[in-house]
Amino acid sequence: MSLFDPSPMSAPAASRQSPLAERMRPQTLKEYVGQDHLLGPGKPLRLAIEGDDATSMIFWGPPGTGKTTLAKIIAHMTQASFIEFSAVLSGIKEIKQVMIDAEKAAGFGSRTILFVDEIHRFNKAQQDAFLPYVERGTIRLIGATTENPSFEINAALLSRCRVYTLVALTEQQIISLLQRSLADAERGLGRLNLEATEEALATIASYSSGDARNALNALDVAAKLSEGRGEQVITKTLAAEAMQRRVLLYDKKGEQHYDIISALHKSVRNSDPDAALYWLGRMLEAGEDPMYVARRLVRMAVEDIGLAAPEALNLCLSARDAMHFLGQPEGDLALAQAVVYLALAPKSNAVYTAYSAVRSDIEATAAEPVPLHLRNAPTRLMKELDYGKDYQYAHDVEGKVADMQCLPQSLARRQYYKPTNEGREKLLAQRMEEISRIKAAKRE
Repeated sequence: MSLFDPSPMSAPAASRQSPLAERMRPQTLKEYVGQDHLLGPGKPLRLAIEGDDATSMIFWGPPGTGKTTLAKIIAHMTQASFIEFSAVLSGIKEIKQVMIDAEKAAGFGSRTILFVDEIHRFNKAQQDAFLPYVERGTIRLIGATTENPSFEINAALLSRCRVYTLVALTEQQIISLLQRSLADAERGLGRLNLEATEEALATIASYSSGDARNALNALDVAAKLSEGRGEQVITKTLAAEAMQRRVLLYDKKGEQHYDIISALHKSVRNSDPDAALYWLGRMLEAGEDPMYVARRLVRMAVEDIGLAAPEALNLCLSARDAMHFLGQPEGDLALAQAVVYLALAPKSNAVYTAYSAVRSDIEATAAEPVPLHLRNAPTRLMKELDYGKDYQYAHDVEGKVADMQCLPQSLARRQYYKPTNEGREKLLAQRMEEISRIKAAKRE
């Protein structure tokens, strides 16, 4: 490969034999879809591109989010030579040769962008080879990685690059790309005069997991199937066949959505881990948003497990974080782990019931003032008005419990929280009995 070859962005358009994803690769920022947090008006990466900032950078994000495309657009906009490396196929010898060529090109006033796909696969020595050239500005390095750069890229190289985090495309963004491909007669499928139902596009977008390349390839297969059968409409069934996936009966905004999450919740509540896992799988395999499932698991932890196993809440929050960090399908196991634990954990809705009773009393009774002995008294006037009078500091009394009423008078002695004898809550019930005995002894 010569540095003086034309940039890929200025080369002839991909041939009709190229995959649809390659043919539909955006040529300009205007065509680029997604990453609004970086490329929207006034956002950091857009300003860097428009300002012709020569800083090297790392694009970190899941597959199909446009890392390579964005690098090519930058090369085109800055009129730089574009050299593309794959860390899987290239070694130290190729790296050094490119650096020599880049220095020669710089002598003729030519700028070089070196794009390294999967840069995290280069070892330390290979990454170190870039350092002097990046430092001198001989090349502008743009690396792409699906792994956390903090762990996979040398600190010295990382300190010389700006890291931009790309996120998976939303389903609506994927659908807009699919619609554009169906309409584009020059690069896309427009010459076939095909149509696609909303359900078909939504199915492809759902299963693509935010990967534009995956979605476009699936549409390409669906179009070929449709053309081969003499059909002009891509249906949901055809889309599922193209993806070689069985589309489960599931509507993320309709009855199936609510029925299956209800089945999951009630299976957990009934301590049935097998049924709970099944309903979890039905939701995730049908394309449900895993973060929605994670939120519902957190609710189950506080509503149905409660203080009988307080660690359940932390486990569910950890499962949510794991899903956010790993994505699918790896993150599905974190949710499965949480579901099994919730199903097998001791159950208590005592806090849920107690708080419901509190809300009912707040709605049904007058909003009484705070008793004087519980009020804050930061000023002399407040003290003269008996704010804080007769307050008993629990740490100074025997047993660390004062016989002091802390509810409004109309609700005196009201008991909201009634612990069960399940799990950890059995210990809380014993503690409450102990507190009652201490208070009763002080009244005698």
